[in-house]
Amino acid sequence: MNDPASAPRVSGNPVRDLPLHDLAGFTHRWVEAGGVRLHAVEGGRADGPAVVLLAGFPQTWWAWRKVMPDLAERFHVIAIDLPGQGHSERPDISYDTHTVAAHVHAAVEALGVSTYWLAAHDIGAWVAFSLALKYQSQLRGLALLDAGIPGITLPDAVPTDPEQAWKTWHFAFHLVPDLPETLLDGREREYVGWFLKVKTLSSDTFDGAEIEQYAASVAAGGGLRASLAYYRDAAESARKNHEALERQRLSVPVLGISSSHGSIPDMAASIRPWADHATGIVVPDAGHFIPDEQPDAVTAALIGFLTEADEGEENNEDETGRKHGRR
Repeated sequence: MNDPASAPRVSGNPVRDLPLHDLAGFTHRWVEAGGVRLHAVEGGRADGPAVVLLAGFPQTWWAWRKVMPDLAERFHVIAIDLPGQGHSERPDISYDTHTVAAHVHAAVEALGVSTYWLAAHDIGAWVAFSLALKYQSQLRGLALLDAGIPGITLPDAVPTDPEQAWKTWHFAFHLVPDLPETLLDGREREYVGWFLKVKTLSSDTFDGAEIEQYAASVAAGGGLRASLAYYRDAAESARKNHEALERQRLSVPVLGISSSHGSIPDMAASIRPWADHATGIVVPDAGHFIPDEQPDAVTAALIGFLTEADEGEENNEDETGRKHGRR
């Protein structure tokens, strides 16, 4: 890794006051992505199939730190901070997931990747679903982890049963104009800490330093505004999702990853009405933050999905070749 004070590490970094965290074998990069500078952390096999990872609220690319090293043994791994997240720019734009997806895809292309796998959690999965609809021809497969995707897996109404309401109450809160900013400004650590402790099966999954790290990202200039904007633009995300689905279904392989104590009991079942090929698993002993709580299970599921789909593609190509007399 480069020295923290060296130019390559900070060149193009729009959030310089936020500490950078390194992961052995990976490099920080910033790319222009359709007018927005996005932060990517890249490593693994340069000649391997590319896997792009997206995290959700209130996390950053660091959410994948326990999964990335094992993936890197076989794949070219790229974890991207969404607009408004981590060390990516926090622009004053629409944060509907189709707009954000275009920026994410532009970042992947700017890194020299033309086709890739996509794995995403929470709000990252919102963006990933919309990206798959927009850029299906360049996507090899899609893995979605425990996410209430607007118009797709998100319930139409916030439940009032206290046993369920704690999982989704914040959707309505984040939509209220001005009030969340008034209440949360200066109290980001308390708010972020609540999510990371209550939505995990084991409340000690995240230590104090990790809570501080994620809270600092939300508190950094424009971070809170951008975090809320994803929810405030969710209705537009849902509208654009359904508009796209009127023209097509998802034809790429989809893996839904749920957890025993997560928000969406069966991601695969929720996705199947919109996808031609959707399979699913439920990770035991985990809450909402599955890559942090059960990284080995997530890694195994992703590697199994990626390699199995790759083998299926090769078999289909071989079969097509035989039908046309090729060998």
